[in-house]
Amino acid sequence: MENRLVIRFSAPINQNSVSQLISVVENNLHSGVEVIKLLISSPGGEVQHGVSAYNFLKGIPAKIQTHNFGNIDSMATVIYCAGGERLCMPTARFLIHGVKFGSNGPVQFEEKQLDEVVMGLKNDRENIAKILSENCNKPQSQIEKMMFEGATLTPTAAKELGLVHKISEQLIEEDEKIIGIG
Repeated sequence: MENRLVIRFSAPINQNSVSQLISVVENNLHSGVEVIKLLISSPGGEVQHGVSAYNFLKGIPAKIQTHNFGNIDSMATVIYCAGGERLCMPTARFLIHGVKFGSNGPVQFEEKQLDEVVMGLKNDRENIAKILSENCNKPQSQIEKMMFEGATLTPTAAKELGLVHKISEQLIEEDEKIIGIG
């Protein structure tokens, strides 16, 4: 029987939550974990940390299974795509939208700085769309259109898109223990 790890990730995606996720995975890889089941319900969050988590999970020597057990919004969709097998509860949902830029308080920009911000947003959008398109086997232009328009997907719609492989109510086996983040 394979050595399995189950993680429940129900946190916003930020430096702290992704660091916790990576630490839990690293510690368990050292003890021989072969399969990681990542149960996700997250409001999304920061692009750089979501892409880092995705790249980390895709690059480790373990099978990854992801399971949407609630709402997977925004950047959480990118982390969800790290699963070689992607499951979803029948009453869950996905939210896909464009990339935002925010600032706290009054801010002044020179033209060069605005160009840098816009280029960063475009790069983030292209990276997110590339990850989703590769994992859904859809053209990147189709994913970018969804991002610009915003899309809320039911499990059935997400399965038709290729984001979800299987709709399933079962989250864990009877003897599996869960490590929670968030």
